[in-house]
Amino acid sequence: MVHTLTAREWFTQFGISDELIRAVLAEATRHGADDADLYFEHSISTAVGLSDRTVNRAHTSIDLGMGVRVVVGDQVGYAYTEDLRLASLKRAAATASEIARHAGLAAPVRTTGPRLPDHYPVARHWEDVDLAERVPLVRAWEERAFSRDARVQKVQVSLSDTDKHVLIARADGVVVADYRPMTSAYLGVTAIDGEKREAGGYNVAARHDLSYYDEARQGRLVDLAVDRALQSLVAESPPAGEMPVVMAAGSSGILLHEAIGHGMEADFNRKAISIYSDRMDKRIAPDEVTIVDDGTLPNARGSINCDDEASQTERTVLVDRGHLRSYLHDRISARHYGVSPTGSGRRESFRHPVLPRMRSTYMENGPHDPEEIIASVKRGLYCETFANGAVQIGAGDFAFYVKHGYLIEDGKLTRPVKDVNLIGNGPKVLEAIEMVGNDLTIDEGGWTCGKDGQSVPVSQGMPTVKVASLSVGGGAR
Repeated sequence: MVHTLTAREWFTQFGISDELIRAVLAEATRHGADDADLYFEHSISTAVGLSDRTVNRAHTSIDLGMGVRVVVGDQVGYAYTEDLRLASLKRAAATASEIARHAGLAAPVRTTGPRLPDHYPVARHWEDVDLAERVPLVRAWEERAFSRDARVQKVQVSLSDTDKHVLIARADGVVVADYRPMTSAYLGVTAIDGEKREAGGYNVAARHDLSYYDEARQGRLVDLAVDRALQSLVAESPPAGEMPVVMAAGSSGILLHEAIGHGMEADFNRKAISIYSDRMDKRIAPDEVTIVDDGTLPNARGSINCDDEASQTERTVLVDRGHLRSYLHDRISARHYGVSPTGSGRRESFRHPVLPRMRSTYMENGPHDPEEIIASVKRGLYCETFANGAVQIGAGDFAFYVKHGYLIEDGKLTRPVKDVNLIGNGPKVLEAIEMVGNDLTIDEGGWTCGKDGQSVPVSQGMPTVKVASLSVGGGAR
């Protein structure tokens, strides 16, 4: 079927009326509160997988429920239910109220719905796309991968998508609804050459519809996965030690996200956990460095039309020409700091409370050509793709695993390297940035951010960046 319901009308089919919303909020605020909200969610997810030339995974899952939050100062009461009948909703509201009891806010008399922007317009909902359209795609990707090179011996492909509808009702009378599409595709390759066996993969993701998979993106999905596997067959571990490191444009944004971005989430600063908690308006990087967290990038995986507590999203400048200017705020931290929310309150689902989270985090362009940056390095490392990383929020210390890269020798990319460990400190890396490129790329991969047991979709990016020195070690094989 073709959907004609608006985002606001979607939940009427589950009996969610203005009268029901008022009744549940009245229960949530019966003993008073500083803030309260309801978060309704309905999602339909479909995934198709292929390996060994056989479509061996295909499933659809449906999730439906409501979470209720009651806030008293810094105390948060949260409960959820998968039953949308009024009695169950009111029991959840009473539970949240018990956790955070206080005299204060009254339930709204009427509700209003501000008009949201549309940062991810689509022509078709994923629920309207039949499996008969999905399966030929994954088969074609597999066939292209096998045809690229005889050393490609195994291919795994997956295509997944979600139609998510949310409705957020606040105790101040604001009600907003949003339709949040998502799609992602992955192709993994195993290449064998004699005794050598290596894997490579590539993935893409966006808040988009089927038209996202145009010919160029399908070709990139396959070819880069194959190229990475073949490159790993001839790559070696790099020499260990301190050396200049050039971060490639795009996926190197993981360094910003992990080593810097988490430290700028306001809850860590409000609790004085983050190393940046006393650095507001102080210089933390060179003048060439401006870092942004943006919820408005068209169709980006990390974009949202509003956050999960009904604040409109925005482009938040965290670091402006080297100076720390803002944290990422939900409503609780914004009230603590006496500032406006940045539209950064996010949650994994109706089963989880809101936390300040990143959306699309990236460094803006600088003045240098990428070739100029590489040419400035006598001996160093060029980092191209990352697998994972970990960071200590308090100290800012991090360790990252670089899957693919190159040595830089006499200003040129030479031998391919693989399985590299980068070790450093986020604040010190910011200070050690020497050159920022003019080739900002928002990575198209399916990045997911974890925090306090919750996972949310994010995007990240960077131009080519030169760091004066990082500790480099070869990965174990």
